[in-house]
Amino acid sequence: MTDTTSSKSSNQMWGGRFAAGPDAIMEAINASIGFDKRMATQDIEGSRAHAAMLGATGILQASDVDAIREGLLTVLSEIEAGEFAFSTALEDIHMNVEARLKEIIGEPAGRLHTGRSRNDQVATDFKLWVREQLDATDTGLCALIRALLAQAEAGAEWVMPGFTHLQTAQPVTWGHHMMAYVEMFGRDLSRVRDARARMNECPLGAAALAGTSFPIDRHMTAEALGFDAPSANSLDAVSDRDFALEFLSVASICAVHLSRFAEELVIWSSAQFRFVALSDRFSTGSSIMPQKKNPDAAELIRAKVGRIFGANTALMMVMKGLPLAYSKDMQEDKEQVFDAADNLMLALAAMTGMVTDMTANRDSLAAAAGAGFSTATDLADWLVRVPGLPFRDAHHVTGSLVALAERKGCDLPELSLEDMQSAHPGITAEVFDVLGVENSVASRLSYGGTAPARVREQVARWKELMS
Repeated sequence: MTDTTSSKSSNQMWGGRFAAGPDAIMEAINASIGFDKRMATQDIEGSRAHAAMLGATGILQASDVDAIREGLLTVLSEIEAGEFAFSTALEDIHMNVEARLKEIIGEPAGRLHTGRSRNDQVATDFKLWVREQLDATDTGLCALIRALLAQAEAGAEWVMPGFTHLQTAQPVTWGHHMMAYVEMFGRDLSRVRDARARMNECPLGAAALAGTSFPIDRHMTAEALGFDAPSANSLDAVSDRDFALEFLSVASICAVHLSRFAEELVIWSSAQFRFVALSDRFSTGSSIMPQKKNPDAAELIRAKVGRIFGANTALMMVMKGLPLAYSKDMQEDKEQVFDAADNLMLALAAMTGMVTDMTANRDSLAAAAGAGFSTATDLADWLVRVPGLPFRDAHHVTGSLVALAERKGCDLPELSLEDMQSAHPGITAEVFDVLGVENSVASRLSYGGTAPARVREQVARWKELMS
């Protein structure tokens, strides 16, 4: 094969997308501006803080610092107005900003990078961005928790079936069920706040990996950017992506909770259950079946777990084999985090909207609460408490009465006293006082139980926590 033929084959292999051959391939794989331009605000914020520090320490002249800081504001205004021309040839947001800064202010722009590297610069930008997402997640979770508290308070006394294995187990209250999700999302909120506190150390000034010989003041830049302190080890500062992994981990657990609730909303809003009615704002119709009202928002929330889990796994795979300090592999961190953050915030907002708008069908909940022998445990407890049977014996007696009710095609409260006494002679008419679902839930007064009084206590506790 001649050289000419080889060149022609190579061009066919690259295809029209890479007309310039290997150079174009390298530019495409190396460039990150297509996605890291989302960090433009953080990049400029970090650069302005760095420039101010360089001036305060005497490393740069005040005139250069003023020109740099004002020029960076001009760049930011162009980006925000959509007038900035991003260049793939300049690789990333850092070089794009610096190149435009040079066009605006000239020679002083070249002094901005004194005492830093793109390694500590990108770590700082990314931390600032993730920190903002943690704050946004905090806000979103608080809104969802408040919506759940409103539902719980309104339905503190409404009875509904509690399930295990999706089989009717014992009656609970609507408020109690809503408060279960308050606890879940409350733990998510705690994890968000823990993660934010742990990641709040500033990498800026770590430079490429070893620090810098310039007399910089890292505490000044850390304070200016809202960090608690500068990171204590320059190698770790530029190679750490734990903050991104922890955000994805927190997001993944929160997404599980969102998905579990979404699954219940899909089931509850079905014609077979009719426990809730979702508003038209969070439902869609069918193109051919006019009776349909589909819980599409809930279904899409349920699906977004896969994307968030995928981002978490992908970034762990990127980081798992990297030696210290920085490797180009770490460029693959941002797209995963950006996508997960977008989908988490969307899912939180959609769930908050659904919870705020949904209407519980109290009659359907109550009808289902008494079905499926849901008060069998109350009967067993009564047999222990009044005739004094050991619980295992009481369990056996109750099971025989459930079997009798099944044969008769009725529920436990519909059995006669004679039927009851056929299973155990010590049963009296008093037993019927515990077999109603309202009596059942009212009796569950242990801390954290489903009794309306306990539900209201928990609502009040959470309202105070959220105030």
